[in-house]
Amino acid sequence: MFTVAIIGPDGVGKTTVSRQLEHTLSLRAKYVYMGVNLESSNLVLPTTRLLLELKRARGGRPDMAGPPDPTKVKPRPKGIVRRTASGIKSTLRLVNQVAEERFRQLVVRYYLLRGYVVLFDRDFFADYYAHDIGRSAKGRPLTSRIHGFLLERFYRRPDLVICLDAPPEVMFARKGEGTLELLESRRQEYLRLRGTVQRFDLVDATQPLGDVIAEVSHRIHDFSETFGKQKRFARC
Repeated sequence: MFTVAIIGPDGVGKTTVSRQLEHTLSLRAKYVYMGVNLESSNLVLPTTRLLLELKRARGGRPDMAGPPDPTKVKPRPKGIVRRTASGIKSTLRLVNQVAEERFRQLVVRYYLLRGYVVLFDRDFFADYYAHDIGRSAKGRPLTSRIHGFLLERFYRRPDLVICLDAPPEVMFARKGEGTLELLESRRQEYLRLRGTVQRFDLVDATQPLGDVIAEVSHRIHDFSETFGKQKRFARC
């Protein structure tokens, strides 16, 4: 079968839509959270869960290192000891993140082999493209360049990407997080993914929830027919 990534900035309804579709889609479907938030994830490596629980115990947010917020750039640590410690921490974080991404890819492959359409809530390639792949390597940390290389060369991209789109004012009103400028920046990052994947569909997320779900469902069924024809043609 095939994979469908439902992407977009915070506040467009990715989780609600993908969770609903898992149960209402006429095709056999499985939901997999492909983001960095522990509390939203239905699949997490034991090592990741332990690290994130320790982070939460220290007062941090229970998530992995997500795409960087350009408004919160950390200064380079001073002193060789602090820089070395920071480098080791970044390397360990990258190793765990790559392992987490690989683990979820293996679970997705298992579902595909069992004949399920796999619904991604977010997608690592989509979330990190603008920061770890699409921008110049100059000035980027080594871990960012390595992560981008691995995502671009070895990470399976979704067969169908559905981007839920809404103006930043709508997203801010729904979640009250970030700023209008940051939300618009994230929105443009997702829109620039067009052309990097097999098929990229845009859905207006300002519609009533039921209409959004119905339209996304229609797009998936439309892709399913095309995908099936391509597979039959490939066997000939």
